[in-house]
Amino acid sequence: MDENSMKVGDIDAARIGLGTNQLTKTPDNVALIKAAVAAGVQMIDTAHSYTGGQSEETIGAALSPTPTNCIVATKGGIGGPGRGRPEVLRSEIEESLRRLRTDRINLYYLHRVDPETPLEESLGAIKEYQDRGKIQHVGVSEVGIEQIERARRVVPVVAVQNYYNLSERKYEAVVDYCAGEGIVFVPFFPLRASGGRALDEIAERHRATRQQVMLAWLLRRSPAMLPIPGTLSLAHLKDNLAALKIELTDAEFVALR
Repeated sequence: MDENSMKVGDIDAARIGLGTNQLTKTPDNVALIKAAVAAGVQMIDTAHSYTGGQSEETIGAALSPTPTNCIVATKGGIGGPGRGRPEVLRSEIEESLRRLRTDRINLYYLHRVDPETPLEESLGAIKEYQDRGKIQHVGVSEVGIEQIERARRVVPVVAVQNYYNLSERKYEAVVDYCAGEGIVFVPFFPLRASGGRALDEIAERHRATRQQVMLAWLLRRSPAMLPIPGTLSLAHLKDNLAALKIELTDAEFVALR
């Protein structure tokens, strides 16, 4: 495996994926998902809640059966207190399986820890589906280290998905914890950052876009990092993948940090 790919559980994946929180079910978007996989995307990230289910349905229409070299990750249990109850999660998992047209979800995250339900109970419901072979790998989202450790006592955790980018750095300790534990860290909203003048200068030096440099910084920040920038444009998607080829110098990395 080269430094541009990594293990997600037992599956190899390129280190830049695709977020689909704006994906609606149109013929163009079905074609986009097929083209994304053809272009080298191996991690496609969705959720039960995205676009009222259309995101999952679009991915199901484009990729069923899921290619063996591709991970489709989805999530359940968001939307307010009580959404992490086992019966809610069971219902959402069943719906995600249907929409994705699959009998096994590659990676399933608890989307948020429910303030009213112990995370052990929420993850217990997810583990039932893993034990039955309906879910391959399990992740957690928007969590601190203590919550990850509690989660790992219930089920093996292969991925953590938290809000993190050049400007939003609340989860620095989680990034380092994941690298040390062999857990993939998936930053969502990886491009929702500023970066200022240093970013402009470095982008110009590399003949790259600001977004490409932001992604290159994330990849350099930790070997556990697998960003999932969202886009509905094949051109932007290919630009994002091209960030895998950008190598920042130590000085550039520090200037951005």
